[in-house]
Amino acid sequence: MSFLYREYHDGPDPLAPPYDVRSALDEMGDAILSGSTPLDALRDLLRRGLPGAPDRRGLDDLLRQVRRRRRELRDNTRLDGTLEQARALLDKAIGQERAELFPDPSDDARFRESALDALPSDTARAIQELSEYDWRSGAARRTFEELRDLLRREVLDSRFRGMREALANPDPAAMERVRQMMSDLNEMLDRDARGQHTEDDFAEFMRKYGDMFPENPRNLEELVDQLARRAAAAQRLMASLTPAQREELAALMEQTLEQAGLAEQMRRLGDSLHARRPDLAWGTPERVSGDDPTGMGDAVTALEELADLSDLESALRQDYPGAGLDDVDEDAVRRALGRSAVDDLEALRRIERELEAQGYLRRNRGKLELTPKAVRRLGETALRRVFAHLDAGRRGDHDQRDAGTAGELTGSSRPWRFGDEQPIDVVRTVINGVRRTGRASSGAVRLTVDDFEVAETERRSAAAVCLLVDLSYSMALRGTWASAKQTALALQSLVASKFPQDAVQIIGFSNYARVLLPDELAGLEWDMVQGTNLHHALVIAGRHLDRHPDFEPVVLVVTDGEPTAHLMRNGVPRFEWPPSAETLSLTLAEVDKMTRRKATINVFMLAADDRLREFVDEVARRNGGRVFSPSADRLGEYVVSDFLHTRRAR
Repeated sequence: MSFLYREYHDGPDPLAPPYDVRSALDEMGDAILSGSTPLDALRDLLRRGLPGAPDRRGLDDLLRQVRRRRRELRDNTRLDGTLEQARALLDKAIGQERAELFPDPSDDARFRESALDALPSDTARAIQELSEYDWRSGAARRTFEELRDLLRREVLDSRFRGMREALANPDPAAMERVRQMMSDLNEMLDRDARGQHTEDDFAEFMRKYGDMFPENPRNLEELVDQLARRAAAAQRLMASLTPAQREELAALMEQTLEQAGLAEQMRRLGDSLHARRPDLAWGTPERVSGDDPTGMGDAVTALEELADLSDLESALRQDYPGAGLDDVDEDAVRRALGRSAVDDLEALRRIERELEAQGYLRRNRGKLELTPKAVRRLGETALRRVFAHLDAGRRGDHDQRDAGTAGELTGSSRPWRFGDEQPIDVVRTVINGVRRTGRASSGAVRLTVDDFEVAETERRSAAAVCLLVDLSYSMALRGTWASAKQTALALQSLVASKFPQDAVQIIGFSNYARVLLPDELAGLEWDMVQGTNLHHALVIAGRHLDRHPDFEPVVLVVTDGEPTAHLMRNGVPRFEWPPSAETLSLTLAEVDKMTRRKATINVFMLAADDRLREFVDEVARRNGGRVFSPSADRLGEYVVSDFLHTRRAR
């Protein structure tokens, strides 16, 4: 047996690896840390698409394609093409008849010429009068029949897509079949309105007339939708013409349907479709500006596609309340942009589904929120970014994924005790089992609890860590707010992963201070209030240190302004700018208390104001801590590096 392999084209690659939704969360993380809500960040991601998936388009890419297609249709569609073709064929038939009559000197020839001269200028009325005319010229008769065939095909094609091909051969039996189809269709719709329609009725209808419906509807509702959209497009075509063109074309259509015996059936169908789909844009004019005449059927197809593209553009913009990807019609995407665009849309929907299914997003009272798992992921990502900028070789602060966070190995071991978290010394454990039991005949070694030994590590002291983050509005104005949140998340993640014995507390301060929980940190927004109350933040930090008297104290302050508020005895914050002597005095008093607790305060200054520099220099003089002035994009690197330096020194 032989096998032939080729590239797979029918949809997404079935052998592609599972989608890693964490990369999507990382992309959302930057926007969330900058102040966007999770919902806005998700929408931005869906609009852009994932940078790591260049073969997948976002909503903006799909939207650009839709708009480009709309421009092409508008620039290449001219709605009066059928009228122009009808006039041209009419003039050709009359010219051929005159050429036949001119050489004839008889009175009959002159009478016929006068009849041709008296024809009305209106194309529809001229065609109606000539329908009873006895043509002398065989060529003129054939041209006139061509004109009538053209109108019959275009009028029916404007209501039934593909009817033009079905009537390409002017066979009376074909027209009789069209009349019977229209009658059966209206009867089926009437039965459905009475609640008597069955699936067998539709199957029988499609068995008889399926070749007239190239879109191959699967049920009556799909058929009604297809016919209604096309009928609405035909009405939009009429509304888009000038009044004179509209009147002339309407007369031609009415005359053609009457001659074909379809006028009454077409009116019944139009009324039924309008009643079933009143939501469609019936009679709304469409602006087009093509140069080449377009036949009526093709013009209706273009307007139908323009309506689909307009609805699709609205859905892809996602700029209305309650918008979601489920609002995007997959069939409309397939018709407008092809199968690959449907695959792109499904990939975007998978992002949204997987973020919730894998526990990164949740909906609370209709509001999209980050879960604790997502916050931990953002912290890990922030920490990886910080370590990526640190000199791992010199500092030794690389991303460590294996065991050993409790301390460095000393090379010795001791018997295992209940509650030990140190790694098992496998070699010495097995040796103890062999010594106790000897080598078994089967070669197996049986171990007991007494055989286990653990590798000893250096003792690592616990630390009480306080990170004080400025939440004032100036942080947002200077563009440092996202960096401050990312730094706080990175420090939280570092302590949780490498120093689990430490007690970390993140304190935000503006007009007053408050403890920030890790789960609320990512979605935290700046406070649009006056005041930088470092005094209150130091008071809360002092309480945290006092609750852990045996822990090594670590205090880190991130701010872009000098203290301008303090907490009064009644618990109400008081703001003054420039800073009052009382505010500075109370804040420095808390600095002195930290010094007595042997807590070094390191300040990360995000602005170069003279008053701020004077204040932090005074803090350093009193406390012995250090002052850093990093740029916003290197804040996380400075804070994490300083924390690690402090921990090693301790």
